[in-house]
Amino acid sequence: MKKDKIKYLISKSVKSLKEEGILKFIKKTFRYINIRFHKTKMSSFKDVLFINGCYLPHPERYRVDHQMEQLEAYGLSVNKVFYEDLDLSMLKFYRCFVFFRCPITETVDVFIDKAKYFNKKVFFDIDDLVINTKYTNTIPFVKNMNEEEKNTYDDGVIRMEKTLKKCDYIITTTEALARELKSYKKEVYINRNVASERMVELSLDAIKENKKREDEIEIGYLSGSITHNPDFDLIKDSLLKIMDEYKNVYLRLVGYLDIPDEFSKYKNRIRMSPFTDWQDLPKIIANLDINLAPIEESIFNEAKSENKWTEAALCKVVTVASDFGAFHIKIKNKETGLLCKKQNEWYKSLKYLIENPNERKRIAENAHKEVIKTSVATYSGLGLKKFMTSKLVKNFAFVLPTTNISGGVNVVIKHSNILRNKGYDVSILSMSIQEDNILNNDGEINVISTLKSDVYAIFDTMIATLWSTLDYIKMYPNVNNKLYLVQNFETNFLNWGSIAKKVANATYNSLQDIQYITISKWCENWLKKDYEKDAKYAPNGINLTQFPYKKRNFKEKIKILIEGNSDDYYKNVDESFKIVDKLDKNKYEIHFLSYQGKPKEGYYVDKFYHKVPYDEVGKVYQGADILIKSSILESFSYPPLEMMATGGLCVVAPNEGNIEYLKDRENCLLYEQGNIEDAIKKIEQLRTDSKLRDHLIKGGLKTAENRDWKKIEKEIMCLYEESE
Repeated sequence: MKKDKIKYLISKSVKSLKEEGILKFIKKTFRYINIRFHKTKMSSFKDVLFINGCYLPHPERYRVDHQMEQLEAYGLSVNKVFYEDLDLSMLKFYRCFVFFRCPITETVDVFIDKAKYFNKKVFFDIDDLVINTKYTNTIPFVKNMNEEEKNTYDDGVIRMEKTLKKCDYIITTTEALARELKSYKKEVYINRNVASERMVELSLDAIKENKKREDEIEIGYLSGSITHNPDFDLIKDSLLKIMDEYKNVYLRLVGYLDIPDEFSKYKNRIRMSPFTDWQDLPKIIANLDINLAPIEESIFNEAKSENKWTEAALCKVVTVASDFGAFHIKIKNKETGLLCKKQNEWYKSLKYLIENPNERKRIAENAHKEVIKTSVATYSGLGLKKFMTSKLVKNFAFVLPTTNISGGVNVVIKHSNILRNKGYDVSILSMSIQEDNILNNDGEINVISTLKSDVYAIFDTMIATLWSTLDYIKMYPNVNNKLYLVQNFETNFLNWGSIAKKVANATYNSLQDIQYITISKWCENWLKKDYEKDAKYAPNGINLTQFPYKKRNFKEKIKILIEGNSDDYYKNVDESFKIVDKLDKNKYEIHFLSYQGKPKEGYYVDKFYHKVPYDEVGKVYQGADILIKSSILESFSYPPLEMMATGGLCVVAPNEGNIEYLKDRENCLLYEQGNIEDAIKKIEQLRTDSKLRDHLIKGGLKTAENRDWKKIEKEIMCLYEESE
């Protein structure tokens, strides 16, 4: 790949030297160095990323910078990067991607596949038929390449075609291009080249400063590069005749052109300008009286844009153009320009304009008004925006205070993966510095830190997940639907007298138009009863593959598992350890699982599991026989359900967050909160009564099976799809 790249760069360098000379080549070299070593910083989450695959400044300006300007003028946030600087880490920061003239590379290949995995759309933008050798082989300049140059050039064309084929949709410049490109993709959108705000500004300044002489008529031909020699041949005879007939006619040639020998007798009336930077070009154009835009008929040229007419019209200069391709479509003959089909029409058109200065002015003014109205980025981006956004899937953002493992975070991750698997674009916005993607058995979810990255993208739906995240979605401007996933009564988590307690409580009675959703019947009930908020409910579920069944052997030492953060009072871990303190340690082994707090002084622990990755938690449950859960407050208590799924037994203090699925003596044993002796009695029953154990294990497995995520996915989707 590196050797091919070096050969390609050498070929491009040789081509540039031949076409444009040493000065232009040096400028391009410095520009390439600037591109390579001043990489775009990816520090914000935006709607669109343009990936530029073109080394030439002119195409990049029209097809990347100007289209970015169009989309920004219609409310989308954008960014760009050179294709050699593309990195997979950029995938998470954009809703969609536009590859402009981009050859396939290993990174581009993987990037597009990964974008599709995340349900992000990929567009290919092209402004020339450089995507298949059947087109490029018709170019005279390509025909004249030597074998090595041709092979390198063709390799670039073939690689560009491969990128195009991998993309979802195509954006292009002209009808002729669209016609050819539809053989690749059914949907091809024509977004014509347009002028930038800066081009308009420079053109208006040039009009004010123009130095036209009334006793001279200056006709201009802006060739650009040596490849335009055949185009000039179309007008050669007419120009010779005009210059012979009108002694006050001068010819301005800009760029690289092999001037035919016949013009030598007019050398005193031929004014040459080198290949000119686009910011200086309006000064030259504004001094012209007539602009020439001949184009040789070919399938390749038919696909070219009307840029020469646009640039002249901005400077209020009339254009005489070939009645072919984009000129035929954009120019209204004798209204916004003059069109020529036959060679003798060039002479007639030039003669008409030379002898009728008022017509020159009228047509030029018409063209200027037309270009400002239809071909300036600020006013012309609606169609492009509508096309691109119509292809994007609905996107969701879950806002989390942190991605540290907890029951609530795991629910969000599961909902995110369900939505992604259903074809939606899903991100997690973490209000901490954590920005590593979440990867588990269900798949991968993008995580963006709101502390590290500014967020500008438009979202269809944004979901608050804890009380501290609601303000974020309330203040975020670019979102259509705002949801609040209530998983617990968080007011009770906070200390009396704290401002946070009041703020948390206020989130359950938001005055904004926010849809409340929940995974707890208990939460659904108190939201309605105490805050008069209707909440949509869907049951919580479990991934059974993550908590597989394992048969226990109760003939050996019974293993007791205590689960919960010892730092959180509402988890009431202290009570669980008071229970095991009174158990015979010759008969019981004590395990402790905590995602945060460590064992306190006085806790008796045989095995301590700390911050176990969620994918490994099932093994911890499999390694125990009985779970003790003493929580005072929970929205939905996962540990008993997870223990049941593995075939274990549960002794649990009932609370609002677990009675939704726990049934005493059917799938568990419930003990009275605070009654230590009652809990000990229940544990002893399980140790000695095999029939009771078998009955509860069977009931627990059935409960877990009914809560399998696969069975409740439709209900989960209703929380989000019906909220759109």
